[in-house]
Amino acid sequence: MRLMFSSATNKMNILMLLSHPHPHQLFLKGLLRTPFRRYHFIFHPSIHLGSGISRAQPFNSLGLCCTKWTLLSNGLKRKLCVQTALKDHTEGLSDKEQRFVDKLYTGLIQGQRACLAEAITLIESTHNRKKELAQVLLQKVLVHHKEQEQLNEGKPLAFRVGLSGPPGAGKSTFIEYFGKMLTERGHKLAVLAVDPSSCTSGGSLLGDKTRMTELSRDMNAYIRPSPTRGTLGGVTRTTNEAILLCEGGGYDIILIETVGVGQSEFAVADMVDMFILLLPPAGGDELQGIKRGIIEMADLVAVTKSDGDLIVPARRIQAEYVSALKLLRKRSEVWKPKVVRISARSGEGITEMWDKMKEFQGLMLTSGELTAKRRKQQKVWMWNLIQESVLEHFKTHPTVREQIPLLENKVLSGALSPGLAGDLLLKAFKSKSRD
Repeated sequence: MRLMFSSATNKMNILMLLSHPHPHQLFLKGLLRTPFRRYHFIFHPSIHLGSGISRAQPFNSLGLCCTKWTLLSNGLKRKLCVQTALKDHTEGLSDKEQRFVDKLYTGLIQGQRACLAEAITLIESTHNRKKELAQVLLQKVLVHHKEQEQLNEGKPLAFRVGLSGPPGAGKSTFIEYFGKMLTERGHKLAVLAVDPSSCTSGGSLLGDKTRMTELSRDMNAYIRPSPTRGTLGGVTRTTNEAILLCEGGGYDIILIETVGVGQSEFAVADMVDMFILLLPPAGGDELQGIKRGIIEMADLVAVTKSDGDLIVPARRIQAEYVSALKLLRKRSEVWKPKVVRISARSGEGITEMWDKMKEFQGLMLTSGELTAKRRKQQKVWMWNLIQESVLEHFKTHPTVREQIPLLENKVLSGALSPGLAGDLLLKAFKSKSRD
């Protein structure tokens, strides 16, 4: 539920996006005792409003309702006017901007790769106005996505898979072989390959298309390399949005290849259905840091390059990780993480790996764990964006922006601790915000 008040116009706009049936008679009766004169409501069509209030009729593709009621309280008539959430997003767009968003949306849902590429470029933009356009587009795609899920009996339209592993594990080689196998079986595959950005120049290699030459030419596959821009966790800020756009474009398998391996890498687990860790058949002590940091998030561990002279070390690594997984806390009631050996050169084990992935998806869907997991991920996604927005607002506040260079110099000279500097900035921000 979201409440918005406007003292200047003496109006209260109440946008109620409610997804669970619940009687609201007491809530509505309480509103009649308030001093506000106009009420604007949005109700989900599944809401039961109680006796005396008729059910609304479906309203356009949003799945909301649109109607008017007149309630009587001491002889005073009050109208409940329904508005749409999407209207709030589109207000203020020029005709040219509206046509641009409509063109991208139409081309996207029709499966046009150029429109998908342009849409992802839009959401990756740091320009403030383009960010607003991106949110309008995302809202339209989200509505379409929900409609398609309803037609699919409420089941997810796509299988989201996260891939991670140390440099040299063969992630790109595996994705090319695996992707070609999937497209030959009739699937549409989108690969979001996240490349690390240089802390010095801000640039990134973005070489995944050069390493997946055959897959990049496949019309049923779409490869999108994206720079991290310094994002902790190896995934970009807009990866979630890119996943949604790819699904809107009709891609039923989404692979997210992330940067390296580390404690922060498990951020990808908050946006995928299944997380797979790829490991080379060598290493030893240097892999110890992976075991607690990332393997506990893995639903499947794949030992790569299991061919030729590397078969014996691959078997040893497989046995070690089978033992390691037994010591970790159980995260699912229906699935136990497994360890497989694969070779992208010979193709050994990749078909069996895909069978295990489908088994995982089926078990998680049947048990309801996948639905619960996606809901939790939506909440994490929202709060991550809120934290980022709040931090950006804090850093760009005039008072804070003036104080930052002074406090940074004091911290660098040792005259002030970082913690105390942060407290001073926060106090300055709070005092000016109250004013």
